[in-house]
Amino acid sequence: DDMLVAGAKRHAKEVLQILEKENNIKISFFDDISDDLEDLLYSKYKILKSTQEAKKYFETENSKFILALGNPILRKILAIKLKEQGGSLESVIAKTSEIGNHEVFLGNGINVMHQVMISNNVNIGEGSLINAFSSIHHDVHVGEYCEVSPHAVLLGGCSLGNLSSIGSNATILPNVRVGNNVVIGAGAVVTKDVPDNCLVVGVPAKVIKYIEIDKRLNGF
Repeated sequence: DDMLVAGAKRHAKEVLQILEKENNIKISFFDDISDDLEDLLYSKYKILKSTQEAKKYFETENSKFILALGNPILRKILAIKLKEQGGSLESVIAKTSEIGNHEVFLGNGINVMHQVMISNNVNIGEGSLINAFSSIHHDVHVGEYCEVSPHAVLLGGCSLGNLSSIGSNATILPNVRVGNNVVIGAGAVVTKDVPDNCLVVGVPAKVIKYIEIDKRLNGF
């Protein structure tokens, strides 16, 4: 089977580590932004560098693609771009992850990385990244195109809005609601509800500034 990995730097290298453990997958990469890339990643994997090449790939090879970058806004933008070229958004889930058996909903296009724990009664929206060693406990809702960084902890009954990002080693306490387009700093402990469009840091976490909605997402 063929798979296009959307992104060819940083997080893409970790996605590759998961995909290489699968048998019979022919892997290619896509990056139409960076101007410092070779034609091959690790002298082995072809990198497509234009939407025209991606469209041809989807028409002649396979329509499947995986998101392989961290930033929630860029994940959303890239998903839209490649869907417009005929791509079909797919998920990648590490075999070392532990996922509950009961009432777990995982949206299309998510990344579940090594040693992640996802408990029962969890809902994760389209395009979200659940990074290595993070844990998502019972009755948690994660919105679309979120980023949960390594070792972050989402405790029972909390929720994370769309396009939000949780820093490494941050903790969201039980039943706390975090809004859309929120950035939670590394190591923060979120003890109370967080409104939309803001940055929170510290222990306990406090709002330190508000964030404008990225204009590139107008209309989406």
